This record gives sequence, C-alpha cells and structure tokens, in this order.
Amino acid sequence: MFGLLSKGERVDLTKEAPELEKITVGLGWDINSTDTGSDFDLDASVFMLDKNSKLPSTNFFVFYNNKSSEDSSVLHYGDNRTGAGDGDDEVIFVDLAKIDEKITEIVFVVTIHEAEARKQNFGQVANSSIRLMDSGKEVAKYELDEDFSTETALEFGKLYKKNGSWKFQAVGTGYKGGLQTFLDKYQ
Repeated sequence: MFGLLSKGERVDLTKEAPELEKITVGLGWDINSTDTGSDFDLDASVFMLDKNSKLPSTNFFVFYNNKSSEDSSVLHYGDNRTGAGDGDDEVIFVDLAKIDEKITEIVFVVTIHEAEARKQNFGQVANSSIRLMDSGKEVAKYELDEDFSTETALEFGKLYKKNGSWKFQAVGTGYKGGLQTFLDKYQ
C-alpha cells in the first residue's frame, strides 16, 4: 500500500487505509558474521504512552515478560533469542479499535539483551526492519540503513494518534543503553 518508508517519514493510516484496524508489526534482523563469543538476543518491546508521552501504568509496557497490554490491544508473540531464519524475528499484534482512549502513542523499540557484557551493538546487526501488515499483506516497511556502531537500543517506529487519525512514523533513533533507557524515558 504505502511501500518503503525513509527515516522520519510518516503515513496517515486512517486516511490511506480507513478499514485498517488490526495491524501485525513484524521486526526483523540478521546478525553480521562477527564473533563476540556470545549469541545475540534482540528483544522487541512496546511502550503505550499517554498525551504526556508517559506510560499510564506498567501494564501498558509490552515485552517478552508481559505479552499483553492492559486493554488487550497489543499482543507480543514471543521472544526470538537468536534471530535465525528468514522473515520477521519478533511479531506484535495491534488492534487499533481496542486501544484505551488515554493512549495516544505506541512506540516500538528493539534492544540487545546484555549488550554491554557481551560487547555487542547494532553495528553488528544487519537487515534490520519494521513492517506493518494487514491480513498478511505488507502495507509499510522501514529498513534501518545507518551503521549504529555504538548503539545498543533502537526506537524503530511509532504509531500515534493525531486529530483522531492513527499515523505511523519511521523513527530510527539509536541509544547507548538497554531497555532501562526507555523505561527511564517513559515512566
């Protein structure tokens, strides 16, 4: 539908696909041929934020240990600990019709588990992407094309509600730190 997005690009989902209510978000990556002595374990997480860009409660933080949001609108399908295989490595389902009215933004992040201890960063990860699908058909995709050689956490993209419309933005911002970086930012 919308095709490949560039960093910072936005698409108005409500305007372009008014029938779109249920979105599957696929996050994918491959590991470069590098040996850090440890396997890479990348983790996708979701922060559902209110108008102040904060979590209204910890039950709106969805990740491998809390696979469903408080309102059941976001479901995490589980942790892929290796990134092996083709296609999406971690999948998240979003039902726009079920999202609590206090939620105005849904941020998708990926972090490297124990990155500092394992001496790993996103410069050692290739083919990173986030894609939105409707009934199995890809509607938008953003591929990271930067070399994040010191970053260990990435904000891939976000869904946000503005003037009653749901929009998606390809973000692609890297951070030094882990999941705690985002918890500090959004709590």
